[in-house]
Amino acid sequence: MRKDWTSRFTAGAVMAGVMLFCTEGQVALADTADAYPRQAVRIVVPFAPGGFNDTLGRLFAKAMQEKLGQAVVVENAGGAGTIVGTRQVARAKPDGYTLLVNGFPFILNQYLYKDLPYKNNDFVPVIAGAVANNILVVRADSPFKSVGDLVTAAKKESGKLNYATAGVGSSNHVTMEYFESIAGIRMNPIPYKGSAPMATDLLGGQVDVMFDNAPSVMPHILAGKMRALGMTSAQRSALAPDIPTIAEQGYPGFEVSVPYGLFAPAGTPPAIIEKINGILQNAMKTDEFKAVFKAQGVEPLGGSADAFTTFIRNEEAKWQPVVKKAGIALN
Repeated sequence: MRKDWTSRFTAGAVMAGVMLFCTEGQVALADTADAYPRQAVRIVVPFAPGGFNDTLGRLFAKAMQEKLGQAVVVENAGGAGTIVGTRQVARAKPDGYTLLVNGFPFILNQYLYKDLPYKNNDFVPVIAGAVANNILVVRADSPFKSVGDLVTAAKKESGKLNYATAGVGSSNHVTMEYFESIAGIRMNPIPYKGSAPMATDLLGGQVDVMFDNAPSVMPHILAGKMRALGMTSAQRSALAPDIPTIAEQGYPGFEVSVPYGLFAPAGTPPAIIEKINGILQNAMKTDEFKAVFKAQGVEPLGGSADAFTTFIRNEEAKWQPVVKKAGIALN
């Protein structure tokens, strides 16, 4: 009897210990968001300083720091088409202390590079920050006054017109490849190291046309130095209502959005993702965010982490066949 009682007592003690461990574990999980963060948070921007990715990272960092009570620092880690900085975050602990600002390169690189040192499922989307439209532009004295004018000339002199890009696989490059495929035209790409030299040569007459992000070309358009032929948005943008869409000029369904958003390493606790998302959703409703977005020519997105995940998946489904058909590859 004594042996049987002792065995039952021991088994009961073990079971109680297991239950206590599980309960404590549940409490720990439930408290994860409340305890976060206990140290500084790092937001990696895989671009050089300047540009909207950098601006968004710093806006996010400021908003998070004010609400979380811990330092939130931005680290610019540009290089290799955003691969350098993105790889850093892919290898970071999934604890909410290392985050990534990225967008269009995040979607495209998996199709452009054969040996990418990370996979997109190494990340989870946190929140969509904003979206920029590309604008098809020519210099102000160009003979092309509409998308139709450009297409007619390109068909008449196939391969003779030149367009500027920020390099193979950049958003303006693949946007033009996409447009060429639906318009049935072919022009010559001329690669540059960024938007500034592209604009310089377009204005100087070295190239005929280009796509670029609205924040980069709107100052030239407003100054009367460039003419906008068409916007890549589905509907006319409230930021530039006088610019017609490419879709309304005979190419229904043509739409290109250049997204900017925040990501975390896969495995980051959902409670932390939700906490960061909530802080930034509220911040994006403030006058400060709205003013910066308007000045930069981008439109705010926001929404849940799940909504951003769906957005990314839809963009991936759009761009994979475009890259494949164009035969674009970087290694």
